Amino acid sequence: MRATLQTDWFPQGEHGGFYQALAAGHYAAVGLDVEIWAGGPGAGIRLKVARGDADFGMLRADDVLLAASRGLPLVMVMATLQHEPLALMMHADSPVRSFPDLAGRTVIGNVGMAWMPYVERRFGITFEKRQNTYGLGEFLARPDLIQQVMVTNEPYFARAQGREVRWLGLAAAGYDPYHVVVSNRTLVRDRPALVRAFVQASIRGWHEYLTGNPAAADALILARNPQMTPGLLGHSRRELIAGRYVAGDPARGERIGRLDPARVAELATQLRELGILEAPLDLAGVAQPSGP
Repeated sequence: MRATLQTDWFPQGEHGGFYQALAAGHYAAVGLDVEIWAGGPGAGIRLKVARGDADFGMLRADDVLLAASRGLPLVMVMATLQHEPLALMMHADSPVRSFPDLAGRTVIGNVGMAWMPYVERRFGITFEKRQNTYGLGEFLARPDLIQQVMVTNEPYFARAQGREVRWLGLAAAGYDPYHVVVSNRTLVRDRPALVRAFVQASIRGWHEYLTGNPAAADALILARNPQMTPGLLGHSRRELIAGRYVAGDPARGERIGRLDPARVAELATQLRELGILEAPLDLAGVAQPSGP
């Protein structure tokens, strides 16, 4: 069975488990011929999966809920990240030490993402929003700026430029959506064996990537992304492990790939309270985990 996965960015450590499953033959072992498509700005993941151009895609759970509320037939089938690695990075000597300190500051980020109104409402503040250009040049040149980052990525580059940085993780503010793999509702309904095989092989790949030898996946990532370096791959994997972003906290029932319906419902409530999610949703139809 052929299957395609549209990733959310260029090949990187945050995709390590999928590349491990491919390189180590775990997809082949369950009868799948998987092709991983590189993402990046303008990848169009939601529409590709909704139309069936890609069988699977990587998205954030909040984006999936919003897309589903607008009629796109997207279904979450597994979690890629149990917790949100998105953070707000500042220079080490910045006076910003907590979320209320963002009041009146300039924050570079993806304008329109739900975390922005959430933080403003939660802490009763406002801040100036500047659109993210996916570079650190302005941040490095201006110590007063705050930059939206993935803790698995941008801090590595800032430190490579000799800057000491800190960050505030958005999960600590109470905004903690899953990062997920989605599929098309028709595929989930008509080909459950394919979906289940893909999810289970992916979970095996992630387990190996985090607890075993990541060399096979790293070699494939480096071959497919000329801008990637072993140093950044190592940083990303260390942060994924240290923050338990993929594996989660076993004491809370979290594990690689798991989707908790209660957490999905909590996220939907947050989005409704922000006025972002307007149409009612059948959450059981939007989140249908296919893992163990």
